[in-house]
Amino acid sequence: MPVSRFLVISRPAAILLMMAATAHVCAQSIDEQIKRVTTTLTPSIVIKGTPEKTHTLADSMTKYKVPGVSIAVINDGKLAWAHGFGVKAADSKDPVTATTLFQAASISKPVAATAMLRLVEQGKFALDTPINTYLKTWQLPDNEFTKTEAVTLRRIISHSAGLNGHGFPGYASGVKVPTVQQILDGKAPANTQAVRVEMTPGTKWKYSGGGTTIMQLAMTETTGEAFPALVQRLVLGPIGMKNSAYEQPLSNAKQKLAATGHDDEGKPIPGRWHTYPELAAAGLWTTPTDLSKWAIEITEARAGKSTKTLSQKMATEMLTEQKAPSGLGPMLGGAGEAMSFEHGGSNEGYRCFIVYFPVLGRGAVVMTNGEGGGMVYRQVLSALAKEYHWPSFKTREIEPIEPSASILEQLIGECPIPPASPTDKPPSVLLTQENGKMMVEIGKFMPKTEIVLLANDDLIVLENGFELKLIRGNEGRVSHLMLGATKIIKK
Repeated sequence: MPVSRFLVISRPAAILLMMAATAHVCAQSIDEQIKRVTTTLTPSIVIKGTPEKTHTLADSMTKYKVPGVSIAVINDGKLAWAHGFGVKAADSKDPVTATTLFQAASISKPVAATAMLRLVEQGKFALDTPINTYLKTWQLPDNEFTKTEAVTLRRIISHSAGLNGHGFPGYASGVKVPTVQQILDGKAPANTQAVRVEMTPGTKWKYSGGGTTIMQLAMTETTGEAFPALVQRLVLGPIGMKNSAYEQPLSNAKQKLAATGHDDEGKPIPGRWHTYPELAAAGLWTTPTDLSKWAIEITEARAGKSTKTLSQKMATEMLTEQKAPSGLGPMLGGAGEAMSFEHGGSNEGYRCFIVYFPVLGRGAVVMTNGEGGGMVYRQVLSALAKEYHWPSFKTREIEPIEPSASILEQLIGECPIPPASPTDKPPSVLLTQENGKMMVEIGKFMPKTEIVLLANDDLIVLENGFELKLIRGNEGRVSHLMLGATKIIKK
């Protein structure tokens, strides 16, 4: 009998070979996607008719002095890839990996809100009961603003409780750290003002990390559990966020896994990072992969496919607008397929962002260890939006116009941003002209960068899409500028 020239393969072996081949193709595809995303970054804003200019992620990190970036991408409702870029610290060669820990900063808030909502479902809290009902060692003082409306958990996590305390600077290495009660009363060694009601609860949206800190105290006093253990039991553990912890200060074991924070010059923060006793507002250490697990879980719960943390009813309410733009924890945007939930984070030396489109099952988390990370992650998000066909975050094309000499005369100068409350100390918007270009600077929040004028009287920052609006009065002269809903007037 002649020997067959064909190799006979058993069915199980054939299946294994097919699986291996498929995995190889998928790996190649993922590698190609990562390459496209990280080598074809563009500015958030481009001028119509100009040649497309792309640059690499490494270029952007160098420009904005950000040593390390970590990215996790969700596609088709599951983690597509996670990858680290750069180094954990500018003065080391230790690479950022997918398991490197970053401070999540304000992304801590929606994760902490998930734990609080689970306590609501367990009957420990009610969303619309006055918050003082749940506080034992400290009480939020009543005043003229609380005569008719109460501060509640619903209003706290939707930033509509009328509370001050936008954010926290944290505590440098070696500095004494206050208790939560000292923070809430603004007493030494706290480095922020007392958290108080400064407008009628329920009337306006006003971001308040101070309110989230009140929620933190209510959670620990109601359950009798330390906050890190409580959130581990209610959220982090059930979801499988194994590289996450509300640890402040960070344990020695986890310090080896953590990226060092860096200032706007790319220099390491003294002591590597600040400590944030405001755990619920800013104290989560985590990875993009773990935050992706949280976003996927909330979406699965909303679809009735999981109850690891929240019921379908509660997850739906979490992603329902309470006071624009907030849901019960996350910020919300878009509608239908374009609906998204998202949140940014900004701690000393760290910048990060999460966005997820639950209907499409697409999104990403980007975490950085530099003050300039906000500029970097915006460009990464634009590249991801292009690669994965997101309905928003794509590069915006604009047609600037040349401002007249009269308009320039009216604009150039300092425009103080009015405080939203008596204790707020906002920076000024400074507009200047250099080498024929109009420039804008907003304190430490935005270094000097080019801003252009559009025909509809919008002023747009080319680097990041930041917008100001000209408002004209008599004879077409600029009477003031608008920053969102805030009126600002030139000095």
